[in-house]
Order: sequence, then structure tokens, then C-alpha cells
Amino acid sequence: MCPKPSMPEFAFIGRSNVGKSSLINMLTGNAKLAKTSKTPGKTQMINHFVINDNFYLVDLPGYGYAKRSQAERQAWEVMIEKYMRQRENLVCVMVLIDSRHEPQNIDLAFLRDLGEWQVPFNIIFTKADKTTQKEAYKHARMFVNAMRDEWEFIPRSFMTSAEKYLGKNELLTYMGELITEWNAQGTPPAG
Repeated sequence: MCPKPSMPEFAFIGRSNVGKSSLINMLTGNAKLAKTSKTPGKTQMINHFVINDNFYLVDLPGYGYAKRSQAERQAWEVMIEKYMRQRENLVCVMVLIDSRHEPQNIDLAFLRDLGEWQVPFNIIFTKADKTTQKEAYKHARMFVNAMRDEWEFIPRSFMTSAEKYLGKNELLTYMGELITEWNAQGTPPAG
């Protein structure tokens, strides 16, 4: 199902319709690479995209989509957990959070799972163009503050807009640093 783990990879996940595919397309400059849809639940498999023969971007199914059967949702959850816990070349999971909304329990619960599984992650706030800048940053601060109740270390976060290319350079620079570190170590960096 997954390609040989020969290159570092970054997995993108978030609630259904948070903008995973749009963000991947923005980062790669290819509007047709990852399939986008206005309908939640479009991504149903683990999709690997090779970037410059250097690393993988991975588009994962969204979590929390209620219009799928319980059996389908459970199968996705098992598939995602297995992938995240066993994929040795997974450098980092990029957890996408919709900046238009106040902190959601489903997102905080997913971060708890990542912590329990000891999977390194960062937070990417999406859709900053769909609300005011003030509102987007307010919600991001609220989310980080909600994390402080449980987390000793808060990972780096990014504010993005796939339509306005906001955050593209910062995110690609950061990923480049992690790739350099991974290549130097030959294994994924911790944290």
C-alpha cells in the first residue's frame, strides 16, 4: 500500500474538509496533484506524492466525518494509526486545524493520540483567508492555550491560506530543515 520507506515523508491530516489537499497543492505549486472537493470525505486512502525525488507528502483521510458508516470510520482509524505508528520514515505529521473555528475537542483528542503514540507533529492553521486576520489568529491562540492545559511542549505552528499562498515559504523552509536533519541522521528526527 505504501511505497518503500526510502525518503523522508510528511503526513497531512485534519478533520474532513479542513483543506489538506488544497494545502498540498499550494505547497507543490500543482493545483491538480491532490484531489480536492467541497464534499467532506473525498480522501479515502493514504496518498503518497513524490516531491523532487527528495521526499513524500502524504494526504491522509480526514477524521471525524460522520456521513460514513461506523465500520468505514473504524477501518480508516485503524489504517491511520497503523501508518503513523509503524512508518519509519515519517518525519512529522502536519495536523491541520481550521482557523475559522474555536478549539474543537475532536482535534485536541487527536493530538492526545499522537502524543500517546509518540508521533512528532506540528500544527497548521488553514483557511486564514476565509475569516479576518484578527479572528484567525485569535482562534490559533485559543487552540494553543487549550493545548497548554495538557502539553508541556507546544510544537511549532503555521498560519496558512491555500488561496493566498500564506505560510507557503515558512512551511517549506521548515520542512527543508527537517529533511536535512533526517538525511544527516538517516532516521526521522525526534520531535
